[in-house]
Amino acid sequence: MGSVLAGVLQLLALIGALALVHAPAGGYMAKVYSSRRHLRVERWIYRAVGADPDTEMRWPAYLRGVLAFSVAGVLFLYLLQRLQGVLPGSLGFSSVNPAQSFNTAVSFVTNTNWQSYYGEQTMGHVVQTAGLAVQNFVSAAVGMAVAVALVRGFARSRSGELGNFWADLVRGTLRVLLPAAVLGALVLVACGAIQNFSGIHEVGQFAGGAQQWNGGAVASQEAIKELGTNGGGYFNANSAHPFENPTPFSNLFEIFLILVIPFSLTRTFGLMVGSVRQGYAILAAMAAIWLGFTALMTAAEFSHHGPALQAAGGAMEGKEVRFGVGGSALFAVATTLTSTGAVNSFHSSYTGLGGGVAMLGMMLGEIAPGGTGSGLYGMLIMAVIAVFLAGLMVGRTPEYLGKKIGAREMKLAACYILVTPALVLVLTAASLALPTPPHSMLNPGAHGFSEVLYAFTSAANNNGSAFAGLNANTDWFNTTTGLAMLLGRLLPMVFVLALAGSLAAQRPVPESAGTLRTGKPLFAGLLVGATLIVTGLTYFPALALGPLAEGLS
Repeated sequence: MGSVLAGVLQLLALIGALALVHAPAGGYMAKVYSSRRHLRVERWIYRAVGADPDTEMRWPAYLRGVLAFSVAGVLFLYLLQRLQGVLPGSLGFSSVNPAQSFNTAVSFVTNTNWQSYYGEQTMGHVVQTAGLAVQNFVSAAVGMAVAVALVRGFARSRSGELGNFWADLVRGTLRVLLPAAVLGALVLVACGAIQNFSGIHEVGQFAGGAQQWNGGAVASQEAIKELGTNGGGYFNANSAHPFENPTPFSNLFEIFLILVIPFSLTRTFGLMVGSVRQGYAILAAMAAIWLGFTALMTAAEFSHHGPALQAAGGAMEGKEVRFGVGGSALFAVATTLTSTGAVNSFHSSYTGLGGGVAMLGMMLGEIAPGGTGSGLYGMLIMAVIAVFLAGLMVGRTPEYLGKKIGAREMKLAACYILVTPALVLVLTAASLALPTPPHSMLNPGAHGFSEVLYAFTSAANNNGSAFAGLNANTDWFNTTTGLAMLLGRLLPMVFVLALAGSLAAQRPVPESAGTLRTGKPLFAGLLVGATLIVTGLTYFPALALGPLAEGLS
């Protein structure tokens, strides 16, 4: 079987699996977030944190819950790393230094999972399981909670209430993520991923010394790492490591885990607003962008320019032979169009245009299908902008799902789409203008510029993948990427929840002859165009200096 055909068959199998679970998974999540019933274990948690799950919250109260929980998570994870040297199960590793502890704590709490360290040489079992793995669950649940709050903003009228943050957080964790992660971990263990708490073992003598490997609860963390679109792995090689991703089947299954919740949430959205057609329109826009990026990435990496690539059957530098070009390109697009950040190959070794496709996927806001929760609310923000543009074209006040999109709503949507590019471009410019940060670049010229641009794009968009080649474990990059992750996560949530509150307080507007039918294919096409133009062109000058210049040289 040819490598191109193998890649196409993997893509078709993935689409079939996602289509099979779309309706049941989306319907189940709609029931979870609409239910008034509380499980016994959930009631125990509510009593422990002093929360009343039946109390409805307006957007300021909901936001306070998000911020308080996130700040508490950062402090806990920071202290856990600083105390690692005296904790049991540390595998002899010392405490993590302050700058890196701050960076890692912010990274995992914001669902970014950017890692400026070697996991197998830095973190012991306690930090990995009680710290990082726990944040993989709850950070994803926070994103889902904010997305559901925005959906309620569209679904409710004249109330201003968005539900209860603590109830949404607990339900997303216990009823959605935990059972799915358990099933995913069992599949990965069956595929050969390791799951233990063993110590460090020497596996052989080599020219450079003894080779050492440590074990860990890898399969369970790998499952929630992908399912919650987190990305941080036990090992520095991430999902290219055979302990995390041993076979081509496990590779395809991990891609499925990455995409299943973000794509299924469109069904949840449709059911909660009372129109499945609206969910299908959002799904169609997401799927069109995802398929287009997959085709571009695969074409760029299969291009046979030169005898080396012809002999290898594609750009195989930095890719695992067991996955090939097709499996690597599919994984790269899945992770950069979501907020996952896991890698099974090294994006710095991709062709210039291939690396540009990965970067552009993050720059769009990771909305196709995006992160767990963040993809849905990001695409709904773009839907608001799309109907506003359509309203300008025909001279009518724009409406979406029976809600008027006025000046306040557009200001909030505009702030949402501007905050991340501002963080990326300003911090990239500062890193290249100052004398010390460029010393971390491995390569000169356009490729070196791409390394820095990719790092801040990944951090501010809460992706977490790395271009490689950049030594980000410095005080400058640990601090600046940490700030980019924190602001890139929390500031957009402020605007999303404020928008949700504004929409929920409105009186519904009845449809008329001039109302744009947002459940139709025409709107899905408009939404794709608005996403590519409004968001993508923001970064075009920076892309022209980096991956485009390299790819066309």
